[in-house]
Amino acid sequence: MRREQEDRGDPGTPRATLETNDRGKLIGVSDRPDLAAFLRARREQLRPADVGLRDTGRRRTPGLRREEVATLAGVSVDYLMRLEQGRDLNPSAAVVMALATALQLSESERMHIAKLAAISSSPEMCPGSSELIHDVAPTVQLIIDRLDPTPAFVIGPAGDFLAWNLAWRSLVEPLGFLEGRTANLVAYVFTHGRARDVFPDWSRTADEQVSRLRSAALRWGEDARFTALVDHLRNLPEFAKRWSTHSVADKQRGIKRIVHPNVGELRFSFETMHLPDDGDQQLITWFPADDSTDVAVRNALANAAPAGSSRLRVVREA
Repeated sequence: MRREQEDRGDPGTPRATLETNDRGKLIGVSDRPDLAAFLRARREQLRPADVGLRDTGRRRTPGLRREEVATLAGVSVDYLMRLEQGRDLNPSAAVVMALATALQLSESERMHIAKLAAISSSPEMCPGSSELIHDVAPTVQLIIDRLDPTPAFVIGPAGDFLAWNLAWRSLVEPLGFLEGRTANLVAYVFTHGRARDVFPDWSRTADEQVSRLRSAALRWGEDARFTALVDHLRNLPEFAKRWSTHSVADKQRGIKRIVHPNVGELRFSFETMHLPDDGDQQLITWFPADDSTDVAVRNALANAAPAGSSRLRVVREA
């Protein structure tokens, strides 16, 4: 049984192609969170073997063919084409979930495609926030101060470092994390000259940061600073190719390896706590993952220059 619906009148030009940002620049489908672009990108990343199909030879384009995805999802090729071209903005929930299954989406990706579909069909029901929140609540600052000497910091949806405790600042300042007027983790990973030395798993770290930014774009993609950051980074091939995959994920815990210039390689277990009342800010703590890291961190903190305040600055836009 085909899970599709008829066009509801003439869809006209997709809404996304008519929008401009605050600088008057036309925002195209590829420049913003968009169901059509997401479907195309995820289809192009699947191989026939991934979905149990036999590869019949060379393909003109990477990934699965439209007819293969359409068959797996139980929709017509014509309908899938309309969705991928942005000519149909009202897919049913059944169609969206059938496509999610056909494309083998993860839990995070299923949530993402559901939000994209909701925005596509009823943008007025899914308003975005006007601008990022850069202030950190005093109670949150108190928490990260009390966590000292466990390194802890607060990061915003665009990757801005917003607040931190003395332990974390002492640990990362030699790495260059806090350089510049606005310290930003995504910009650091892709533009700082020492990033590939600091992160031995640089490629995976880069994937994670772009996926996190992609997820945040659903709510914050219209913010001027968010847009400027993405526009700037898309000039970099390593960022651009990851951005084009529309990968979405936000790891809440795991192991992070960094190479410190003073004490060598360190391994941290990190835990993330969401702060939904504070504009999707996240409080992240780094716990030494082994005894050698614990000793090295203690030595690094003991040798760090004293500071009068754990929170040296809170990022605010002028």
